[in-house]
Amino acid sequence: MSIKISYKKGISEKLIKNYVLFANEEFKINGLSKLSLSKQSSQINKTIISNRSKTKDFVSFNLNPGQKIILIKLKNNQSALENEKKGGVFYNFIKSNSTLSLTLLEKNIKETQSKNKNFLDEFLHGTQLKSYEFNKYKTKKKSETVEINISIKNKPSILNKNNRFNSLIEGTNLTKDLVSEPGNILHPDEYAKRLMKLRKLGLKVTIYDEKKLKKLGMNALLGVGQGSIRGSYLVTMEWNGKKSKTKPLAFVGKGVCFDTGGISLKPAKFMEDMTYDMAGSAVVVGLMKNFALRKAKINAVGVVGLVENMPGGNAQRPGDIVKSYSGKTIEVLNTDAEGRLVLADALTFTEKKFKPQFIVDLATLTGAIIVSLGSEYAGLFSNNDKLSKEIFDAGEKVDEKVWRLPLHKNYDKLMDSKNADMQNINYVGGAGSTTAAQFLQRFIINKTPWAHLDIAGMAFSKYGGALNSGGATGYGVRLLNKFIEDNYE
Repeated sequence: MSIKISYKKGISEKLIKNYVLFANEEFKINGLSKLSLSKQSSQINKTIISNRSKTKDFVSFNLNPGQKIILIKLKNNQSALENEKKGGVFYNFIKSNSTLSLTLLEKNIKETQSKNKNFLDEFLHGTQLKSYEFNKYKTKKKSETVEINISIKNKPSILNKNNRFNSLIEGTNLTKDLVSEPGNILHPDEYAKRLMKLRKLGLKVTIYDEKKLKKLGMNALLGVGQGSIRGSYLVTMEWNGKKSKTKPLAFVGKGVCFDTGGISLKPAKFMEDMTYDMAGSAVVVGLMKNFALRKAKINAVGVVGLVENMPGGNAQRPGDIVKSYSGKTIEVLNTDAEGRLVLADALTFTEKKFKPQFIVDLATLTGAIIVSLGSEYAGLFSNNDKLSKEIFDAGEKVDEKVWRLPLHKNYDKLMDSKNADMQNINYVGGAGSTTAAQFLQRFIINKTPWAHLDIAGMAFSKYGGALNSGGATGYGVRLLNKFIEDNYE
């Protein structure tokens, strides 16, 4: 079910089928006598009184044979996140009741939420986030649309004017769309083409193909993709929202469009999930689209490495040694530890070319992070306490949580190679996520503040959550957008 939101002046009471009314924590509706429903206030109050002792937050009852009221109880002084989650529950409610037309009253919203002018935007934002579905390849689609009408007296005073929430929905849904696409459709060649379309939003998009990457010396990234018939790419997306030439904020994403493990082949069971091994890059793309749509007052750059990790006659072998863009050599002991090879070149390139204030990278990097944190937290690794705290605090506010794990020079010995500067896996075992992050840290050459988010447990959900349906979660877009809003705008 898709959501269509409209602001309409002077809706006829006779045309309203389903009223949505908000009540406070005591199940009271402030200013009920001022609403168009004042004639039915005694009937509404009786229903409210009968439900006060119940724990339900949603009550539905017939006002008359042709009209229904959906009553929603709100806690006093709800936070923005609580408002969004309530909107998500609201979507489940209307979906389960097949309610396709709803009307919210501006007066009721103002009376109930007079202290929070953003309440409606936050509530509907949660409803829209929860409503996402990926049914592009189903031949029989349910094309039901839920119409949510906001009855207003004059101009839409409660309409979000800066497009912030709509931009965030657009960016998050793009991330979900990209992660949901199958590997035979969204291979690196197609992915690069799609990114070119972002130019119309004002982003400067530059594509480095294999010829350019070879010239630059990005052999770590190229080695991962050399077994595929598809190309390998590095794509940069620049947003200049500040007139001053301040250093940009940099976001780097792993874009392994499908990961078989290469010659170090993965087991067949659940390999189909490896279509989402490009989720880190998808977060960066969705975030950059969001910045462009809402005209963010920052300078930012998104960098994604796009490859396909396949076995084949030309595939990288265990034991191969490659020279990275940084000049450091890497012994590839396991071709299934490929994401760190892609990121190694992308990180050094980003630092050297753009000289950013900081770098945040995102990747579905290790299964070990799922063992550590499950699907509740992304793993955070960083060389900077301030940057870590800013990301952690943002995660708490939007319920896209992170947990910081250690980096330490003592882990380096686990990644040192006898034959090259380093090896791409820890053969001793243990600390899989930390040693992967420790490996990445070696490619931050100039001590730029850097944070690595291992989102392997967060990018995809079999069950869904408060603000997402099952499948691609879009995790990371709202987190990093909040991080930027709170600290850099």
